[in-house]
Amino acid sequence: MSFSGEAFRELQRDIRVLKDIEAVKRVKYAYFRCIDTANIEELKTLFHKDVVVHFTGGTYVWELHGRDEYVEAIAASFNANVIAQHNGHHPEIDILSETEATGTWYLHDNFYRFADMHYVCGTALYRDRYVKEDGRWQIIESRYERLYEIDEVMTERPPVTAQYIAKTGRKMPA
Repeated sequence: MSFSGEAFRELQRDIRVLKDIEAVKRVKYAYFRCIDTANIEELKTLFHKDVVVHFTGGTYVWELHGRDEYVEAIAASFNANVIAQHNGHHPEIDILSETEATGTWYLHDNFYRFADMHYVCGTALYRDRYVKEDGRWQIIESRYERLYEIDEVMTERPPVTAQYIAKTGRKMPA
C-alpha cells in the first residue's frame, strides 16, 4: 500500500492526536494517584502555573487560582489523617489544537476525614482544559459540580488495616 503525500500527512496528524489524547489521559490519571497518595511534588508538575479550579460539592466550594494555591489546598486536605480514593474514568478527550485540549471525566470518590469523623462519597463530572507547553500537557482549568454527595458522621473509626497516606501526607496538629 502506498500513501500520497496528503494521505501520509493526514496519517501523521491522526497519530499525533492519538498520542496527545493518551498523554492527556496520563496527566489526569497521575492527578488521581497523586492526590490519593499525597505525592505533592509530582502533583505540582501536572498543573499549569495559572491553573484555575472551581469545585462545587454538597458541603463545599473550592475556587482557587494558580498552581501554588491549588497544591497547598490539596496538601492540607489530603493529609496524614484521611483516606482518599478517587477514580476518574470514561474520559472524553478532545484535542482542539497542537497545544489545547479539553476533557470530561466521570469521578467516583470515597473520602474519610478522621479529624472530624466524616465519611464523604459521591460522583461528579470533571470538565478540564489542558495546555501543552515545552512538549508537556498540563491542567490549566479544572471544574466539577457534584452529581451526588453523601456526607456521613462516623460514630467510630473504621478498622483500617492499611493507610498509605498516613506515611506520605502532611502531618496535621492534633
